[in-house]
Amino acid sequence: MVETDGCYSSLTAIRVLRVSLVDELEGRIDSLLEILVSREVFTRDDREEVLCQLGPRARVRKVLDVLECKGEEAAKIFISISNQHEQEVQKYSKGDNTDQPQSIEYNKVKQKHKDVLRRRSESMLFYNTRHGEKILFSEHYVNLLLVDGHQGLDIKRHEVLTFGQKRLSMQQKSAVHRKISLAELFLSSNGNRPVKKVLVTGVAGIGKTILVQKMLFDFATNKNCLAFDFVIHLTFRDLNLIDKPASFQELVLRKNRHLAKELDNILANDNKLLIILDGFDEFRHYRSCDVDVFVTEPDEEAEVVEVFGSLMLGELLPNASVMLTSRPAAVNHIPVGCIDRFVLISGFSLLEVQDFFSRYFQDNALADRMFAVVSANDLMLTLCYIPAFCYIVCCILKESKDLCGQSPKTMTDIYVQYLVALLRSHTQARAETFLQEGKDVQPLSDIVLKLGRLAFQKLMEHQTLFYSSDQDVAALKGCSLVSTFLDKTVAQEPGCTEEVYSFAHLTVQEFFAAVFCAMTDHPLPDALQQTASLGEGSNYGHLDLFNRFLSGILSKRNANLLSRQVGLCCRKEKVDTYRQRIIRDLVTHCENGAHILNHLHCLFEQQDPSLALAVQPETLRINVSDETLSQMDYNAIKYFLNFTKSTISELDLTGTGVSSEALRDIQPLLQRCQSLWLGENNLDMDAAMVIADVLRVSGSITHLGLGWSNIGDDEIQALSCAIRVNKKLEELWMEGNRLSDRGLLSLSDLTPNPLKKVVAIWNNLTDAYPESLGNQESITVDFSDDDMWEAWGEWVFKRCEVSSNEKLIMVLHKVCNISVHCLETRWAKTFYQQLSQLIKSRIECCTEDDMCKKLKKFEHILNL
Repeated sequence: MVETDGCYSSLTAIRVLRVSLVDELEGRIDSLLEILVSREVFTRDDREEVLCQLGPRARVRKVLDVLECKGEEAAKIFISISNQHEQEVQKYSKGDNTDQPQSIEYNKVKQKHKDVLRRRSESMLFYNTRHGEKILFSEHYVNLLLVDGHQGLDIKRHEVLTFGQKRLSMQQKSAVHRKISLAELFLSSNGNRPVKKVLVTGVAGIGKTILVQKMLFDFATNKNCLAFDFVIHLTFRDLNLIDKPASFQELVLRKNRHLAKELDNILANDNKLLIILDGFDEFRHYRSCDVDVFVTEPDEEAEVVEVFGSLMLGELLPNASVMLTSRPAAVNHIPVGCIDRFVLISGFSLLEVQDFFSRYFQDNALADRMFAVVSANDLMLTLCYIPAFCYIVCCILKESKDLCGQSPKTMTDIYVQYLVALLRSHTQARAETFLQEGKDVQPLSDIVLKLGRLAFQKLMEHQTLFYSSDQDVAALKGCSLVSTFLDKTVAQEPGCTEEVYSFAHLTVQEFFAAVFCAMTDHPLPDALQQTASLGEGSNYGHLDLFNRFLSGILSKRNANLLSRQVGLCCRKEKVDTYRQRIIRDLVTHCENGAHILNHLHCLFEQQDPSLALAVQPETLRINVSDETLSQMDYNAIKYFLNFTKSTISELDLTGTGVSSEALRDIQPLLQRCQSLWLGENNLDMDAAMVIADVLRVSGSITHLGLGWSNIGDDEIQALSCAIRVNKKLEELWMEGNRLSDRGLLSLSDLTPNPLKKVVAIWNNLTDAYPESLGNQESITVDFSDDDMWEAWGEWVFKRCEVSSNEKLIMVLHKVCNISVHCLETRWAKTFYQQLSQLIKSRIECCTEDDMCKKLKKFEHILNL
């Protein structure tokens, strides 16, 4: 139902709700159109113009465009008609589900398909499984925690380490995150709307593909059976191989020729069809999925990205269920308006980690001993919550029996030891065989660099699959280690077949790419040069983990280990150049307040105190806003700030999901801050008490931001008591909270000294201004045309200037949601004019169509 806020006109409401309206009205747009004509809101010509559009969603969009031209009164009538029509439809929608009996041939093909899926899914491929070794899926699968919710959509950068100790607290807070089973994925929780499109997100290695394999295995063996006749499984790795127009039917038949006879019937019965699309973040067209050209028929040929976009938007097979898996970093490019359910895979629990160890080592005593080793190492235990990394840790322990050199402290340490362990395991027997046959043993360093070159070249091109005809793949022919690190499949095209390779896991490819870049004369990729425009945001996190690996490999301890064990040597010039770049980038980001988290991770990977001490910025501004921070992120922040003893000019933790436990952990750092921004976090009383402790003892804090953090009167009263003790705080920003007159009164004796500014707009205040506050100018409950708001606009604008395009979009969603009368003030006019100019300049420099569309949308809003 379309609801309008009293602050918005009907036209504005339609603009704001446009995406959800397309989703809501697609099933009834034709009948709704007839009502609009009968009520003379639309003319017959308008109707013809709408009906010319291909697909119901396109027709909804056209209706909304026509309303834009007709004005406010037409929009108001449309909303009324739409709501009334929806109520009538709901009255007669019950009991309308009738399934037609299917033919004998249809049922035969259904069973044949299940048999095929069972063969494909019954065996698990571990990352160093020997040729011919078969590991049954049913024996090794460990349950993963599925959490229902809109998690991960604001995570834009590489998110490998977004778990850690937060993983356990997520399990415990079942009231916030509802655990669901596979059988519940497509069941509506409230019955209001059918669940057709499900987005499953999770960090690299968390088990998205394994989850898909589990679903296929259960469907094929009739366990926890989903209510579908057919499950079609497509991977974006395979779709990347298609470089010519194809129909959806052709995409299905590439690996499912057994469906050919009944495919038309299967697709016609699409309400009984589940389509699983695995690995969206690996799709080479992942930034261009907001398509304008739609496919409506399964046999209609188009570019792969257009077929995918049409499927997600409901233009193609509108009754089919679709499950999409992706790393969170790529989610921003998915048309999320069409998603009915967001599911986060949260990986192993501590008990499941222990279970995995028992299954892996097949010896309880040995498993317990190895788990004790891991439990003593925070990093390794943190990584073990992620299934792929849990396997890698087990591999290291099994092959090495103990840890090479010192205990690993970073991600790179883990992967270097993984490489050394696999090389040690897989080369000794082969070397003996080659010597017996009188053949030369190819040096390990040569093989690793060839693998690294392949990984690097394809990572820069955003490719994860490589044809055997590729020059870099051909160079690996005869290398004994290829099967250790590369998986091989066969791609079938009409008239030919060709072998296709991929690294066992994307993080393994990123690691080998970093090894190649560190150990050769190859220059650092342009995408890593931070002198490039911040606005262009050239890699959108695509190379974040690669950059962390590169930093760790160029550190002294890992360089020495690779030199001793593999025969690879870093060039001193490259090490020195990279170290200087880290120092330069950190100084620049500290001084201009740009987002700094991945740079801190790169410093952390080095584990070199002298490097951290060499970073001496004139002002220390740490901006890690709008990232869901993990324990590993806090470790990287603390590592840097503990080496810099000066006052922290600004620490921006806005929208980071910071908890009371995390605040307590970094409390010594908070006490060094002048400006501390904690807005857009869900802060409870425990968090408020930590902040109060900081306010009591800090000799430097003058500015505190708590906007949109869900705090109420009790939390504010706790803070006011702390402010009275120290009387250092000068500005308190509390916009968008649950503050009432009672909470505001608790600050009355603190204004105007020490509190010179208290901002309490968008709270639960009454229209009658509390008399005891008098006419104090330091307390603001509404916008005004003065210097304070001008300064606020300048601060927000500076944040926009140093943000990537992707992050700018996030900010625009917030700052453009403002009352119309506020736009008449002087500061607002100036601010939005500057913002419009910034957006225009970004559009001129932007090279991605999808991002250009989003920027132009906000440019249009600001120019209204």
